[in-house]
Amino acid sequence: MLIDTHCHLDMLDLAPYDNDLNGAIDAAYHQGVRQLLSISVDLNKMGTILALTQRDGVYASCGVHPLESQGLITDDSLLRKYAQESKVIAIGETGLDYFYEASEEAHDAQKISFMHHLQAAGDLGLPVIVHTRSAKEDTLALIKQYGNSDTAGVLHCFTEDYEMAKAALDENYLISISGIVTFKAAEELKETVRKLPLESLIIETDSPYLAPVPYRGKKNEPKYVSEVAQYVADLKGIRYEALLEATAANFQRVFSKVDPQNQLKLKT
Repeated sequence: MLIDTHCHLDMLDLAPYDNDLNGAIDAAYHQGVRQLLSISVDLNKMGTILALTQRDGVYASCGVHPLESQGLITDDSLLRKYAQESKVIAIGETGLDYFYEASEEAHDAQKISFMHHLQAAGDLGLPVIVHTRSAKEDTLALIKQYGNSDTAGVLHCFTEDYEMAKAALDENYLISISGIVTFKAAEELKETVRKLPLESLIIETDSPYLAPVPYRGKKNEPKYVSEVAQYVADLKGIRYEALLEATAANFQRVFSKVDPQNQLKLKT
């Protein structure tokens, strides 16, 4: 099964589909996509995110992106509230981003928010979707201190080194590969994907960002996850269908609240 395990359906460019999200989802269906995980970055927009899950095959997360400086949490009450929804299957997107935020004050606020996400996820038995950039040591330290390796989670849109990936695997985390892997300059990431065991990988678009080659420079969308899948299959030297089977099994193993039978159906 082809799954886009990380997309932002509420942010897609819908102009090619007459401003109808169903058109973009149907386009993904025609490319073989059968499930979508729409990611929360701001709890103030959870109403919109939850409304998307009314469609078969669409799931959601609840969380606050580390760069949402005005929304970073200092307790986990809202996370616990939204996590009760039947199609909310993960906590996040959360984590640390020191690339765009240089101040120690910002870093401290991100750490507190990340800690609450990790603790809530562990208590609720849900995986955590982790964003990490230029914060390798602190990300791993917080995962080890506050995370629950039984439920673990995923390092999404992974761009760090093999050593970080291996450390995350030791904590039972998955590594999610986006369209960045298709970029010419991403040689280190390509080599990391070759080294990582197949049972550690899932794939994503992170749409509307980071469209894969040959669509780089355009707005990304869930249908392009098939390009990521083919590229990763080629890197691993396996059939496309084998890559889909493995990554779907990995996703369903860690995101255990998902119903494998609840899949996209054509709307229009």
